[in-house]
Amino acid sequence: MDATDLDRRTQTRSGCIPPELVSRLLERGHADVVEQQSGRGEWFCALAWARLLGERDRQDDALEVLAPYLATGWWTAVVSAAELLEGWGRVDEAIEITRVRMEAGHPMALESYTRLLARHGRADEAFTLLRPHIGELSLAVALVDVATVAGRDEEAAALLALRAEHQCSDFPWCCRGLSRDMTTGLLATLLERRGRVDEAIALLHTDSSTTIDHREQLAALLARHGRVDELRAASAADDSRYAVQRLAGLLEERGDVEGAIAAYRQADGATVHAPHSAYDLAQLLARHGRGDEAIEVLRVRTDIRTGDDWLLHALSDLYLDQGRPHDGLVYLDALATAHEGEEDWELYGLRLRLIAARDGVDEAIARARSHSEGTTSYAARHVAELLTGAGRTEEAVVVLEQHAPANSHDLAACLIDLGRVEDALALLNRRTRGRGGPTDSRWHDESPF
Repeated sequence: MDATDLDRRTQTRSGCIPPELVSRLLERGHADVVEQQSGRGEWFCALAWARLLGERDRQDDALEVLAPYLATGWWTAVVSAAELLEGWGRVDEAIEITRVRMEAGHPMALESYTRLLARHGRADEAFTLLRPHIGELSLAVALVDVATVAGRDEEAAALLALRAEHQCSDFPWCCRGLSRDMTTGLLATLLERRGRVDEAIALLHTDSSTTIDHREQLAALLARHGRVDELRAASAADDSRYAVQRLAGLLEERGDVEGAIAAYRQADGATVHAPHSAYDLAQLLARHGRGDEAIEVLRVRTDIRTGDDWLLHALSDLYLDQGRPHDGLVYLDALATAHEGEEDWELYGLRLRLIAARDGVDEAIARARSHSEGTTSYAARHVAELLTGAGRTEEAVVVLEQHAPANSHDLAACLIDLGRVEDALALLNRRTRGRGGPTDSRWHDESPF
């Protein structure tokens, strides 16, 4: 195992014990298993065990757990160790392990290192290190954040003003991702932090009609400063939803629920017909005990043909929350009839919890198995969820075992719940653990595993 292999496995959650199952092992009292696996190349086990040891005031033991992973040069391990050290108050050590990777030239280390310095009284030093990298997006964002701590906002603004003159010819290649629009956003951030809110608003207004990022930033800025009237004006002209969402959120925080609802219904009701705004309005209504109204909002907007079938999931949840499974099924039946009765599993699966709530789990399972896709691995996952929800985990295992390669994580979770930990580990270990590509010797050392 090496850093490339570790990265592949953690990114894909394959060939490893994923974090949700590590948490499950700990919750079920199997800390000894997590400890054992942490020494066998299981990163998520190692990280969880190191955190536990740190909480038990065994910090050096925790670092010993992470040491083999750090020795690979894997950046994720470096970041995690630095975070633990910082949390324990061992800041100098956190800075040191990050500095080593930065000086070795790791592409992600400079941002982490400088932010760490800034958090611990060395913001001026951090700013100086970041200054030559103003043209790189992530480092420019870091420079703006560090500048405020270092008291060098004016200098940062001057650097960004020069960048703002750049005209992109081949974004992102010509400017390494820091476009003129992004530079404008960072300048507005600096202005706001210096108390020059009106100037920040004016700057964002310049391009907010065409730049989505600026609309979002402007809406957030107006909300932070309680500029309700300006938010109303922005939301009336903004079809991106950000201003409406911020206005409604601000009004709700102030206790003006009716005003928040009206914000979503503004402009002759046009906004509420946008899928995300309809969802936001439905959630607002549900939070304030108006579930039936929330259902109607989503019913108006939901249609399979629009490609917004994700709203059907939210609508089904609302029907369940309101104790109306029958009405939910009637609605889905009508929707299916309107579309010649065709329902693939993605939509048909929505019925199962409604059927279970109305007619019982066995009926829902029988209906699932009657579907043309009812014997697939993804259908088995839904059936297993019904069974585990009813406390019938042994039966869920039988269902999932028929599709073990595809449903190994779900099956392993059930096995852990039944105390069959060794079986769960054996199942996960059968997953292919192919090695990744060759490592880059600049970042990785020989693995100790």
